[in-house]
Amino acid sequence: MRLSRIIAIAHKEFIHVLRDPRSLGMAVAIPMLLLVLFGYALTLDVDKVPIVFWDQSHSVDSREFISRFVASPYFTVKESVDNYADLEHAIDTGDVLMAAVIPSDFPRQSHSSNQAFVQLVLDGSDSNTATIALGYAEGVVQAYSRQINTIKYQRLGGRTVTSPVDLRPRVWFNPDLESKNYIIPGLIAVIMMVIAALLTSLTVAREWERGTMEQLVSTPVKGPELILGKFLPYFIIGMVDVLLAVLMGEFLFQVPLRGSPALLFSIAAVFLGGALSLGLLISIITKSQLLASQLAMVLTFLPSFLLSGFMYAISNMPKAIQLITHLVPASYFVTILKGIYLKGIGLEILIYEASLLTIFGGAMLLISIFKFKKKLA
Repeated sequence: MRLSRIIAIAHKEFIHVLRDPRSLGMAVAIPMLLLVLFGYALTLDVDKVPIVFWDQSHSVDSREFISRFVASPYFTVKESVDNYADLEHAIDTGDVLMAAVIPSDFPRQSHSSNQAFVQLVLDGSDSNTATIALGYAEGVVQAYSRQINTIKYQRLGGRTVTSPVDLRPRVWFNPDLESKNYIIPGLIAVIMMVIAALLTSLTVAREWERGTMEQLVSTPVKGPELILGKFLPYFIIGMVDVLLAVLMGEFLFQVPLRGSPALLFSIAAVFLGGALSLGLLISIITKSQLLASQLAMVLTFLPSFLLSGFMYAISNMPKAIQLITHLVPASYFVTILKGIYLKGIGLEILIYEASLLTIFGGAMLLISIFKFKKKLA
């Protein structure tokens, strides 16, 4: 194996990428576009929940109760209704997610020994959003109830009511509980897996379809030299993509990088090498650009998006599916990225995932070199 031949093949592939705007766009522009689109479109945060009130009391107490929702950053109070028909119509049309009905005797019940019952109607079509919104509403109501109890007991005995348990939560790693800090690192892994495999899945197949493979076969270039020569340009482009993605996460999405950038780029290089080698293997086996691109999408996008833990926690999946996730390389890279970004942990904790990615990358490259045969038939 001679380095000069590998460099010559890599130079040829670089020229092809620079002359083909589609390949260059796929290599650089598409990952950035996907990161922007998914980064802004995908969010697990639930805020500005639209809510409407039917205030049958029209009292100072009911207005005070509603004002708690107005002041909350998690709710957007719409114009009030005065009957169940309008309330149901608002929920049916999607104008509001929840509605609250305040009874006419709300002041008397809330200040007496009895409880005041407020009906809350909730659209449960999206169970996750509905559950979170219901938690927000319960928090507002509990805060209002504590204030009433405090005033009541102070009037009776002049003493302050204290809670038996004082819960003081402390959130580690993502103190603001912003979903973008959780999504962006995983999104980088998914996008790099898909784009890397798609890029190299067309390289060898393109040579066969255009008839230029015959010229390469007639040269002294050996199979491993050809594979490595085609591998290197896209590896460099992929690392540029990783750099741009990290910079976008830092400056565009303000996602803090708490861990070591050197460790991040080192493991990204290993993961990228495996993804590129997988694309090369697909291209070598299929010898068709259309089939190679379709197979690459099936083998990378769906597993990486659904089974990597990027969006859905693997621990919540059925046991059979959890076993399958061990075969998805992106799941290990997602774990590493989230550990470096959110927790700032190092290789001493991530050694298991890093080792498996190294095995995956090396195995894919060796299989690609072994599978490629320098012959026409």
